[in-house]
Parts: sequence; structure tokens; C-alpha cells
Amino acid sequence: DWQEHFNKIIRPNVLQSYEYAMAMCPLQNQSARWGLIYIDNQEAGLVQIQEAGILGNIFHALIIDRGPLWFETFGAPEHFKAFLKCLLKKFPKRLGRKYRFIPECENTPKYTNILSENGFKTSSPKPYETIWIDLDKDEEYLRANLKKSWRNMLSRAEKENLQLSWDDTGAAFSSLMKRYTQDRLEKGYDGPSIKTLMALAKTFIPARKLLIGRAIKDGKDAGCVLLLLHGSGATYQIGWTSSFGRKCGAQNLLLFDAMRVLKQRGVKHFDLGGVNDESAKGVKQFKEGLGGELMCLPGIYS
Repeated sequence: DWQEHFNKIIRPNVLQSYEYAMAMCPLQNQSARWGLIYIDNQEAGLVQIQEAGILGNIFHALIIDRGPLWFETFGAPEHFKAFLKCLLKKFPKRLGRKYRFIPECENTPKYTNILSENGFKTSSPKPYETIWIDLDKDEEYLRANLKKSWRNMLSRAEKENLQLSWDDTGAAFSSLMKRYTQDRLEKGYDGPSIKTLMALAKTFIPARKLLIGRAIKDGKDAGCVLLLLHGSGATYQIGWTSSFGRKCGAQNLLLFDAMRVLKQRGVKHFDLGGVNDESAKGVKQFKEGLGGELMCLPGIYS
């Protein structure tokens, strides 16, 4: 029933997907709640909450990452305000209860003032940013919308005669984890832990919602990407590229072809994942090259 409603959401994110809760709750000793939001007796939206408590919830933590999500025509500031009022009535702020809340709304005073008025305080100096690509356009439009330098690298990759392979059975997962682990150790960048990725694989692979793309040259991988599918959306989770792959634009080829593959699977919204100007400025610039829409959320509130 949740999945049926989730499929109606425009730009659904992976953190609010059922599979994500099923993956992360056992890993983090949490449980999950699923809420259907009504406004004026109409189904207005959804919210997935992860929680943990001890001593009969005397000590209680509530986690709402990138929620709530809204159905079409809902999601205005007044709807967000009504949601918070209902949330705090159900789970009032008190000694021993801690919130972690990343609201899925614009980082504007209209929304941040509502958060402040309801007792939520920012606990992160930076907002949360991601980039969305809407896949309702044809391939010609998507290509024309690429930044010039990004499109030039794509053209270069296309001349390398790389073979592309897409798999949703998990067959390529182990080899990608080995490369990803080694790459993180060598370069020291932030990224999902292996435990997190293993937990996600445990729930997304049986549902055929974990998609791995490989760019192959002379029998060797030049680059790989891992995508998670959820409702009408998909999320770029991790990627890996060899030294040859970086020179020839393997990631450009994979991500552009990913849009074609996702469209064939009925995906309408492609979330390129979190970006920032501090620790991963180059990654942000690369993702911006796909010509998507930068979305800025208020960040973490408590």
C-alpha cells in the first residue's frame, strides 16, 4: 500500500523509500513508521520515519531524512506548517527525545521560518544540495542540455568504442565493492560505507532495484556506476573509474546512457545525489554538467 502511494510522488528520493528503511533499520537498530498525510480529508503526502528508543521510549530518537513527500498540488508552506503541527502533536519535543530532520523543501525563509516557529533549530551550517534531472524529455533534448565541456567529453568517450553493460541481478556488485573500497583508501574521499552499501544491496537487489552499469574496454572495466531505483525515481549512489576511464570520459558515457536505460524502465526523475562546494567541489561541477536542476534543502534540523 505504501509503494502504491509512493509511486505517485513527483521526485521521490531514496531516503524515503521502503527498501531504504528495510536496509538501514536493522543496520542501525531502528524501526520504521510510515505515515499517510491528510489535509482537508484529501491524501496529501507521505512521510517515512526511522526511530530508536530505550526504556519504553523515555530516550527516543526520530529521524526524518528528506521528508515529507507530497502528491501533486500539495507541498506549499501552509501544508508544511500543518504537517509539523501534526508531527509535534504525535511526538512532542521533550527531554529525552531527539529529532534529526532534513526537510524536503526549499531552503527559503518561507520554510525555515516555519521550522523556527515550531521549535526546530538548525544543527548544520550548510544546506543540503542535490541535482535532479527530469527524464520526460527525449534523448536529443537531454544531450543538447548538457554543458558544452561535458558534451565534448561524452563525444570523446563514444569514439573509444566502449561496451556498456547494465545488470540488476547483483552479479557485478562484489567486484564493484572491491574497486570502490580500494579507490576510497587511495584517494580518501567521503562516500557511503561498505556496510551501508551491503545493507542496501540486501534489500534492493532482490527487488531488482539496484542497477550497475559498466563501461568495458578490451575486456576490462573502465568505469562503473551504481544506481538505486525507487518509485518513479532513481538515485546515483556511487561510481568508480580507472585511470583510462577518466581520460576517455567513461563516467560521462555511463551516466548519459543511464538516462536512456532509466527512461526505458519508466523512471521519470533522476537524483544525482548530494553535492557540496567544500569537500567535493569537482564532483559537484561534474554533476552540474548534466544540465539538471540544483535543489537546495534547509539541511539538518533538530
